[in-house]
Amino acid sequence: MCCLRSTRDDEQFFRTPFSLHDPFFRRLEILPMMRRLFYTDWILFSAVYLVLGIGLLALFSLSKDLNFSSVFARQFLFAALGSLLLFSSSALDSRYISKLSTPLYFFTIALLVAVLVFGSVIRGTSGWIQIAGFQFQPVEFSKVVLIVFLASFISQKRSELGYLVRLIVSLLLTAFLVLLVLRQPDFGSALVLAGIWFGMVVVSGIRKRYLVLLLVLFVALAGAAWFLFAPYQRDRILTFLNPTLDPRGSGYNVIQSLVAVGSGGLTGKGLGHGSQSQSNFLPERHTDFIFAVIAEELGFFGVSLLLFLFGVILFRMSSIAASAKDNFSYLAIVGVILLFAFKSL
Repeated sequence: MCCLRSTRDDEQFFRTPFSLHDPFFRRLEILPMMRRLFYTDWILFSAVYLVLGIGLLALFSLSKDLNFSSVFARQFLFAALGSLLLFSSSALDSRYISKLSTPLYFFTIALLVAVLVFGSVIRGTSGWIQIAGFQFQPVEFSKVVLIVFLASFISQKRSELGYLVRLIVSLLLTAFLVLLVLRQPDFGSALVLAGIWFGMVVVSGIRKRYLVLLLVLFVALAGAAWFLFAPYQRDRILTFLNPTLDPRGSGYNVIQSLVAVGSGGLTGKGLGHGSQSQSNFLPERHTDFIFAVIAEELGFFGVSLLLFLFGVILFRMSSIAASAKDNFSYLAIVGVILLFAFKSL
């Protein structure tokens, strides 16, 4: 998974014990969407929904607190809607998705501008838009759109533009999204967007001298950015590296999460019985520190299962990328792998 390949004929990603070209299946005249079920990677599908199930279990254990009962119900609804979107979008041809990449890019810019003007400020970040009682975070949508846009741009412009021009243009288009996200400010999401661009450019076959140049540029920008960060952003980075620098302030959350993870032991305390997560010692336990909830209540074995499932998902997605039928599909899958890896850290 290091460079683009020439376009080749469509291949069957996952072998089945029977052929869909068999006369029996042709006589059945199975609908296209139904036929796709036979090409589904059921190992990947199962791993994804097991991870989803573990996450919902953790939220359900928190729903003993009435303040979190609505969180579980809302997340369950989103999981159902996401599953519906998954099955409906699986019938779309990748070429059709590629054609939508440019309109989606400009629509995303409009959303990121709108959230700066009309967005709700939550914990110092104006990154949310409220629609019909639901909160929507455009930056999460922008991560998926950037993957689709870069996959389409790099694969289509490969024969039209020189490599250096293509590299610079893709960087500028990504930087525009990054700057809008930094204005919220959401430094973490900005880093994810930049990381997606860097990773997709690398696997597209970047020349070594350009790669070295990018790494030097990244180090220089990171050093300069340190002095541009707000004090709370610098504190967050320092306490992430060493929480004991401010145990009652910015390091409190990290320390409490470590206590929760350590108290889980091998088998955990059981769902709904975590002392840290159920007694309000663990802040933001339904979002940023949900892993600590799982570790405390399901223990080492539960966390090991979760990490194993993460590994299965990454491995299966890598296998799909290796057998992709065209450059757009290959780059899009690599982008999804990068996004999943960044979100898992």
